[in-house]
Amino acid sequence: MIDPLAADLTEEIHAAATRSSRSLLRRLLKKPIAVVSLSFLVFIVLLAVFGPLLAPHDPDAASAVDVLGPLSPAHPFGTDSAGRDVLSRLLYATRFSIAGAALALVVAAIVGVTGGLIAGYYGRWFEGLSSWVVGLLQALPGIVVLLAARAVLGPSLWTSMAIFGVLLSPAFYRLVYSTVSAVRDELYVDAARVSGLTDARIISRHILTVVRGPALVQASFVAGIAISIQAGLEFLGLGDLSIPTWGSMLNEGFSNIYTDPTLMLWPSLAIGLTCVSLVLLANALRDTLEQSGRTRRRRRRTAAAVPVIERQPVVVHGADHRFDEAEVLLSVDSLAVGYAQEDGSVTTVVEDVSLTVHRGEVHGLIGESGSGKTQTAWSVLRLLPDGGRIVGGSITFEGQDLATRSEAQMRGLRGLKIAYIPQEPMSNLDASFTVGSQLVEPMRANLKISRAEAKKRALELLRRVGIPNPERTFNAYPHQISGGMAQRVLIAGAVSCDPDLLIADEPTTALDVTVQADVLDLLRSLQSELHMGMILVTHNFGVVADICDTVSVMRSGRIVETGPVRDLFARPEHPYTRSLFDAVLEETGTSVDAATPPETVDTNGALR
Repeated sequence: MIDPLAADLTEEIHAAATRSSRSLLRRLLKKPIAVVSLSFLVFIVLLAVFGPLLAPHDPDAASAVDVLGPLSPAHPFGTDSAGRDVLSRLLYATRFSIAGAALALVVAAIVGVTGGLIAGYYGRWFEGLSSWVVGLLQALPGIVVLLAARAVLGPSLWTSMAIFGVLLSPAFYRLVYSTVSAVRDELYVDAARVSGLTDARIISRHILTVVRGPALVQASFVAGIAISIQAGLEFLGLGDLSIPTWGSMLNEGFSNIYTDPTLMLWPSLAIGLTCVSLVLLANALRDTLEQSGRTRRRRRRTAAAVPVIERQPVVVHGADHRFDEAEVLLSVDSLAVGYAQEDGSVTTVVEDVSLTVHRGEVHGLIGESGSGKTQTAWSVLRLLPDGGRIVGGSITFEGQDLATRSEAQMRGLRGLKIAYIPQEPMSNLDASFTVGSQLVEPMRANLKISRAEAKKRALELLRRVGIPNPERTFNAYPHQISGGMAQRVLIAGAVSCDPDLLIADEPTTALDVTVQADVLDLLRSLQSELHMGMILVTHNFGVVADICDTVSVMRSGRIVETGPVRDLFARPEHPYTRSLFDAVLEETGTSVDAATPPETVDTNGALR
C-alpha cells in the first residue's frame, strides 16, 4: 500500500515538473532565433494539415497545354513538365514529407527511448542484449538497408520511413541510456521505491523528467535528418512516384534545370528552411536547458533594484575579552545574499548578518536547517550557487573586502588563506584519483613546492590527523577508506597550506558519535596549533559547547543573538535561542536547562 504522504509528495513533484516545463517554454520564447524557427515550423505543420484545402488545383492533373508554364495568376509557382500545378503539388508534398519524417521520428523515439529507459533502469541481461542490437544497427549502412527493403517490399514511403526510424533509434537509445544510468541510483529514486511506488510510476514521474529535455533536443536533430534522407531517396527515384513529396519535386526540377530552373527553387527552399529551422530550434533548446552563464549575467545586470534590508535588533552578550588584543581576521558587516528570479527580482535569503572572527577564535554559526548558515559561509568563500550573489554589506578579510574582489583574486585566497571543510566527505573526494594525488596537487599549486616535498608534507599531515597507516591511505582511492577517514583526509587537505581562516560546514554531520568526538578534538587541536580563526557551521549545541569560543544564532537568514558561548548558554535572551535549548533532548527525553554550563553537554547535544 502506498503511503499517502509519499503519494502527495509525488503529485507535488509532478506539479513542479509541469511548472518547470512552462518555465522552459517561457525562457525559450525569449530567444529571437527560437521564436523565428518555431514560428516557421508551426507554419509548415499548418500547411501540412490544411494544405490540400488551400491547393488551387488537383496535384496530379496533367495538362499538355500548360507544360513548363510560366508563373501566372492561375499557376503562381508555374507548372512542371507534365503541366501539373507546382503550388498544389508543393502543398500536398508538404503533407507527405512531414508525415514521412514524423513517422521515422516517432518510430525512432519509441524504440530508442523505451529501450534506453528499460536498459538504463533495470540493466542486467536486457542491457547487454540491447547494447548489442544498437551496435548492430549502427554498423548497418542505412542506404543499403533501404534499397534492400524497397526491392523486397516495394516503393512505399511509409515502409521506408518506418525502417529508417528503426535505424535512427540508437541516437535516442544511447542518450536515454546514459542519462538514466546516471540517476537510477540517486537517493530520490531509492526513496520512491521505499515509499511503495511501482517501477512504471517511478519511470514516468521521476526518470522521464530527467531525459525529456535532452530527448527533445535530439528529436529536433533526428527530424531534420529524416527529412533530408527521405528527400534524398525520392530525389534518386527510389520512392513511391505516385505520391508528391519534396524529394520527387526536386527530382523533377533537376531533370528540367536548364529549361525551368525555378522548379528546383521551391522544394529546395522547403527542405532547406525546414532543416535549418529544426537545427536552430535544437540549439536554442540546448542553450535554454544549459542555462548559459551569459544569460544569467545579463539577467543580473537587468535585475530590479535590490530591496532595502532593514536592520533588526540583535541580542549581544558582549565580547570575549580573551580576544581583545587579537588580530581581527574576518569582519562581516550587514551582509545580504540574494538570488535572481525569472521576473528580474531578487529574493534575499541572508539579511543584515554581521560577525567578527579573531585569530585563534572559533566562531560558531548555529540554527535550524535553512536558517542561512551555509549561505553565509559560502559568501565568505564567494562560492554561492548559480544565481546567488552578495547584494549588500561587506566581507573584510585581512583588510580586503572580499565582496568586491574578482574571481581571479579569490582564487589566490581560497586554499591558501581561507580553507573549507565540507559536510559530506565522500562526495567531495574524486573517485577517479587517489587520496594522495588530491592532497598533493593543491599544495603544489598554492605553495609552489615539488611533488616529492608535497608528498612528504601530505604524509605528515595524515599522521597529524590520526590516520594510523598514512602510506596506505595516501595510495588508496576514496572508496577504499571509511567516512571518518575521509573526513580526516579533508581536514588534512584544508590545513595543508596553513590557512589563516578555516570554514567548517557541519564537518561531523555524516559521522557517528565516537568519530564526531575525535574529529572535533582534532579540529580544536589543529586550530590551536596553527592559531587559525575558524567558522564552524552546525545545528548541534553540543558541538558548539565543545569547540566554540563565540556563537551566533541564526534564524530566517538573520543573526538574532550572539556572544561568548558561556554567557549565551547561561543566559539566552532571545525566544528563538531558548526554544533551541528546549529542543535539545537528553537520553532520558527531558530537555537541557538553558543554564547548564557548556562543559556538561556532550557532542551529541545530551547531558554528560
